[in-house]
Amino acid sequence: MSLVLPSELVVDRFLPTVRAMLATRLADRGLTQQEIATELGVTQAAVSKYVAGEGGGDDRFRDDPETVATVDRIADGLAGGEMDGYDALAELLSLVRSLEDRGPICELHEEVMPELRGLGCDLCVRGLDPDVRAERDVLANVRTAARTLASTPGMAAAIPNVGTNVGMCLPDPNDETDVAAVPGRIYAMGGRIEIPANPEFGASKHVATAVLSANAVDSTVRGATNIATDDDLLAAARSTGIDPLEFDAEYEDRADHLRTRFEERGAVPRLAYHRGAFGIEPATYVFGSTAADAADLVETLVSKRRRTDR
Repeated sequence: MSLVLPSELVVDRFLPTVRAMLATRLADRGLTQQEIATELGVTQAAVSKYVAGEGGGDDRFRDDPETVATVDRIADGLAGGEMDGYDALAELLSLVRSLEDRGPICELHEEVMPELRGLGCDLCVRGLDPDVRAERDVLANVRTAARTLASTPGMAAAIPNVGTNVGMCLPDPNDETDVAAVPGRIYAMGGRIEIPANPEFGASKHVATAVLSANAVDSTVRGATNIATDDDLLAAARSTGIDPLEFDAEYEDRADHLRTRFEERGAVPRLAYHRGAFGIEPATYVFGSTAADAADLVETLVSKRRRTDR
């Protein structure tokens, strides 16, 4: 029996193909060969071969729709600055896991190890902890939400002095440790949005309180972000059919107060806001099914306000 690890096929067959695909797509998007070499971690000579179509690889991956879509997404993200190396790596690792689950990598594995044929082999995916998958998905979603906020034109004006955060909870959360958010919060500095770190579980208190309160009333609501209370943004929300909910900033138990207000409303609103109090800055919470959903709504409202201001 020839012992071949799926990871060997990833290195020998998958990776050269994907690098060649990425090189040609990045070249099409205007990057120089040196810039492409830096992004891919290879030499400029290797990029030259890839772009010339001499990089080899396996057509099984070139023709795979999921691989093509992922490579296009990474190329767009790297070329446009919306992705960094960490993002691209996360996309590729996710793709590899998918291709190992009865995909092209699995097919190649059965070719080089015929003993696996007909066994319904699931060695690559057996035992995957669903809790680990859920945590990974939540962290990825919060990272996407943070990038959305950072890339929204005019967002700096919507960030309160205490900073903004964006969070998302796991299904059936128990406490703040089940809510992922950005450590240290997101700040506006010189008109730019600064994201100090990648999201972590247990990194937020205020946004986590809002997320947990909302989720306790409606389990489909798992994401939230906070922005400055602004009448123009509230008006933009109302113009889209959203009815913002006002609540009292001075309640000692914010979680209990929010749950009560949501229950009185009969639903979790897309926006809940307060006007502040002594020592408390006015704040608005934007809710969504995920952190990215909440961030998308903020982007929409900020964009509507900018158009109105012109």
